[in-house]
Amino acid sequence: MPHDAGHQHDEHGHGGRQLPGHIAAALKGAGGAGDSAGRPWAGRSLSGDDAKIHNFEDDDGSADPGYAAAIAALISGTGTEADVVASLATARVFVPVVAQLAEEAEGVDGLHADKQADMALITLKAPDGRTAMPVFTSAAALEAWHSQARPVAVYAARAALSAVSEDAQLLVLDPGSAYTFVVRRPAMWALAQQRDWTPSYLDDQLESALASVALEFPAVRRLETRPGGGVSSLAADGSVVAGGGPGPELQVVLFLEDGLDAVAVQALVGSLHEAWARMESFAESVDSVEVKLQRAAQEPGRH
Repeated sequence: MPHDAGHQHDEHGHGGRQLPGHIAAALKGAGGAGDSAGRPWAGRSLSGDDAKIHNFEDDDGSADPGYAAAIAALISGTGTEADVVASLATARVFVPVVAQLAEEAEGVDGLHADKQADMALITLKAPDGRTAMPVFTSAAALEAWHSQARPVAVYAARAALSAVSEDAQLLVLDPGSAYTFVVRRPAMWALAQQRDWTPSYLDDQLESALASVALEFPAVRRLETRPGGGVSSLAADGSVVAGGGPGPELQVVLFLEDGLDAVAVQALVGSLHEAWARMESFAESVDSVEVKLQRAAQEPGRH
């Protein structure tokens, strides 16, 4: 039973809002008004000279070595998706922008001519309707994906801030490449706030909080959390990678008492979703969740 599940990105499209609003948000360290806890995004700036954000000195356009190493470790099975997100904290990425006609003027023989062209940030629409922002770790990867897009170099944390200002729930790294890594909303928020990110399926405090709520319902005997079916992703060669997927990222296993019919189970799960949605820790830590039901009598060791 998935809930608010994220999905893989769709084909390219671009939003109608224009610069400087998009890139200025990333460059000046200003996102939306605030995060879900009411803390303002403004003022969460990175160290360094803001004036040089467009022009990284000695930048040859290649992928950040730390990110490349983290991705290689994830693909080989020796690293985690949390390591990949951590590597982005200091990584430079490229945000694609495209020219968009703002005004038209009448040209020769009645033909229309460009009067003013602005630059617009490209966004993606996931199949579930959510907005995603594509970013690229190298200039070559961006050019291969969209040859007419201009690469704007920013720190990944500032790209995340810009995504927040766009109401995007996903950062999609290197779409169309040999391996695409999706940064889901909680990780994206953590990156924007420059704080460490713990995946929801590894968060013991979150598991305890979910269980505390669930055990208020007599039919629930126990609860445990596991990685969701959407944590894994596929490389271009078809190999499965244990991270970087769009979700569902969290699986909640409910061990229920015997004798519940389908109507009672559906009502129980609906009530639990509503109760969890009111939890601040759930709202901030979980992008998407799936619920698995199991009878308590079926637990190993029980008879």
